Amino acid sequence: MAEELTRRTALGVAGLTGLAGIAGCASGSGPETPANLSGKEVAKIADVPVGGGRLNSELKLLVTQPTEGVFKVFTSKCPHQGCGVSTPKDGIADCPCHGSEFDITDGSVKKGPATSGLREYPAEVKNGAVVVL
Repeated sequence: MAEELTRRTALGVAGLTGLAGIAGCASGSGPETPANLSGKEVAKIADVPVGGGRLNSELKLLVTQPTEGVFKVFTSKCPHQGCGVSTPKDGIADCPCHGSEFDITDGSVKKGPATSGLREYPAEVKNGAVVVL
């Protein structure tokens, strides 16, 4: 009887672990953007190509320069299920998990399954760097 309880316990724990993993994926267990970004330097302007962008993996941000001298800062977390987006190419940042695409100008969805765009943070250029306001 003790062996049967042990087997049941093990199966129960395995089942709960599997459910927790599924729940984590569904809730967007990808990168989280820190809440307090005000005043943070997120990229050197020289490192952000015109028409492209650069990922700041430490802060989970995407810094873009859609046109010369215009810099944007977005969360790098895809709103669909929380995967991190890739470094932009040809004005688009894509999510490698499910294929969503985002415009680097305003973070809007260009292709789903995401139904909302990337969260944008106000930023300015200060001393050769992009800084979140």
